[in-house]
Amino acid sequence: MSQKTEKARKERSGGEFWRVFLGKDFLTAICFAIIVIFVLAALFAPLLTKYSPFDQDLLMMNMGTSPEHPLGTDQLGRDLLTRLIFGARVSLVTGLLSSLWAALGGTILGLVSGYFGGAVNTVIMRFTDTMLSIPPLIFTMVLAAVVGGNLVGISLVIGLSILPGYIRIVNGLVISLRENDYITAANLIGQNKFIIMVRHLLPNCFASLIVIFTMNLGTAIMLESTLSYLGVGITPPTPAWGVMVADGYKFLLNVPRLAIFPGLCIMLIVISFNIVGDGLRDALDPRLRGKL
Repeated sequence: MSQKTEKARKERSGGEFWRVFLGKDFLTAICFAIIVIFVLAALFAPLLTKYSPFDQDLLMMNMGTSPEHPLGTDQLGRDLLTRLIFGARVSLVTGLLSSLWAALGGTILGLVSGYFGGAVNTVIMRFTDTMLSIPPLIFTMVLAAVVGGNLVGISLVIGLSILPGYIRIVNGLVISLRENDYITAANLIGQNKFIIMVRHLLPNCFASLIVIFTMNLGTAIMLESTLSYLGVGITPPTPAWGVMVADGYKFLLNVPRLAIFPGLCIMLIVISFNIVGDGLRDALDPRLRGKL
């Protein structure tokens, strides 16, 4: 195949992906735009507001909306919009770190258990079953109380709670792939087992990993917000959305926007990641293109 033909094939494939991903379902395109807006707001937070998320002004407590404070101020006189923007940083970074750590560990364990089978598979899958038997919220609450309210520690705890999902998916994919002819041929010629796993098995898992990674971003953000709301996650005065909902809940009857706006941010980003993950599944799996 010539380089020109190969380039044209890749361009068609890429165009088909974006057509299915964004063009098939208008809701997916909207959710993708919401995620992009949140990511850009988190990246350029210092440029979008002149206020600090930490500076207090007790003379401006619970002030309503104004040109200077479009969403008003909170119970300590801090600009609410500023804290929401910087809160996006906390939630997105926590979700990304958690999902990356879980994807890395889960992929390695899933590859090893699926490829080698036997006792290795039994040990790893029994560990996975044990982890799955513990409710994620209870698991993360206990460990979060131990590691403290720092961002890295909370990310590791959440990552550990979503790790079993990656192990099960990769394990199942590898078991279904390892009997294929090209894997058998690689084994017969004595190719290094590590090379077989990385070069032949792992690439065939990428599509499913991308989908579960995207969906788990929403799960991780929800867990972080829940932990922060319960007081065992990110600690104040860090502008985490869960902390803001917990603080605003005390003023729910008098100043409901203090709890409603951060809660709305959590709802939008979690739903958007789940819908985008579903759209990625359709776009990456040729069997689902043009269907539901």
